[in-house]
Amino acid sequence: MAMVTDSTARDFTSTAVSFRHVAVPLSQRVAQVAAIAASEADGVDRDSRFPHAAIEAAREQGLLGAQIPVEFGGEGATIHDITEMCYALGRACASTAMIVAMHQTKVACLVRHGRGSAWHERLMRRIADEQLLIASSTTEGNNGGNIRASAAAIEVTTDAVSLVRDATVISYGAQADGVMTIARRANDAAASDQVLVVFTKEDYTLRPTLGWETLGMRGTCSRGFELKANGLAAQVFAEPYDRIHAQTMTPVAHLSWSSAWAGIAAASVERAQAFIRKAARGAGGQLPPGAAHYNAAKRSLIKLRALISSNLDTYVAAEFDERALSALDFQSAINLLKVEASELAVETVMSAMRACGLSGYRNDGDFTVGRHLRDVLSAPLMINNDRILANIGTASLMAAVPATLRG
Repeated sequence: MAMVTDSTARDFTSTAVSFRHVAVPLSQRVAQVAAIAASEADGVDRDSRFPHAAIEAAREQGLLGAQIPVEFGGEGATIHDITEMCYALGRACASTAMIVAMHQTKVACLVRHGRGSAWHERLMRRIADEQLLIASSTTEGNNGGNIRASAAAIEVTTDAVSLVRDATVISYGAQADGVMTIARRANDAAASDQVLVVFTKEDYTLRPTLGWETLGMRGTCSRGFELKANGLAAQVFAEPYDRIHAQTMTPVAHLSWSSAWAGIAAASVERAQAFIRKAARGAGGQLPPGAAHYNAAKRSLIKLRALISSNLDTYVAAEFDERALSALDFQSAINLLKVEASELAVETVMSAMRACGLSGYRNDGDFTVGRHLRDVLSAPLMINNDRILANIGTASLMAAVPATLRG
């Protein structure tokens, strides 16, 4: 693996990159990327292609490395910044938003659990400097999305690590600069005894095994691959995956995904609003029949945003409290966030389509909501809601029912 050995030069480069980006507020840079993402969203969906222009814009604007701490060349963006980023991109292009959400989840794991490891700290610098895009490989074989059980195991020697994995889904795998994956700790380890390991592009090969011809989220290019990787033993995270999963992977993923889905929902409500306003103007101020469905869409969007905000505040308050993050109450809530947010997002977009009527159902015209509906229908299936509810059933029964409104 090629690495810069002059740490002084790298530090200087990191600082220059950081200053160049921070000169413009992150929100403004996100807005610029969102505008580009929106301009290619229809083509990305139609052709089932990766959103190259949007992701290149995200690189140019420093979005991919924004979460990296300042000391490693990033700008230390917070989880609030990341969720706002996902929401804004979701309003523009669902595939772009989901790619960024998955990337930022992996970066969050690296930032929180990679400190103290020279190899992972160098990778943080590379992400900040080069704006590397990191993919995720958590689904394999026949595990049906159960990411707390792995089939493939890593093989570790004193200096090296290797892995062969039947990855049924690696979103944007062919376009990524690296992949973060889970695996059993050893060949004789239990399926739940997992580690997290990250490989950069020079460490692995991907052999396509499954295509990605889907109803929506077509631009994520979530194809299946056989992943063969060889790297350094230092690339394996020291912390057990169960801790990373509870403290970072699940909370950040569910907050980021939900924000992206909320963005899709908001875009559909905006189109419904424009349709109702135009129809009312044409009818001398009389509201069309679809106005009731617009109101329903607006209400469910308000609930969706409030749900995300509440869980976001809870996570931020406990972000560095391992005991609080591992508590049954928090784990149940953050898993239920994914379930409730995905269902509310679908409900919102469906109401928006009914508000627009045939104009929303059409795939052309200013009021089409077809792409939004097809994209958001993936939300309840992305780590299936039924699986989540089954997995947290016992924990929900054990968790106390709140005795106060703010308790």
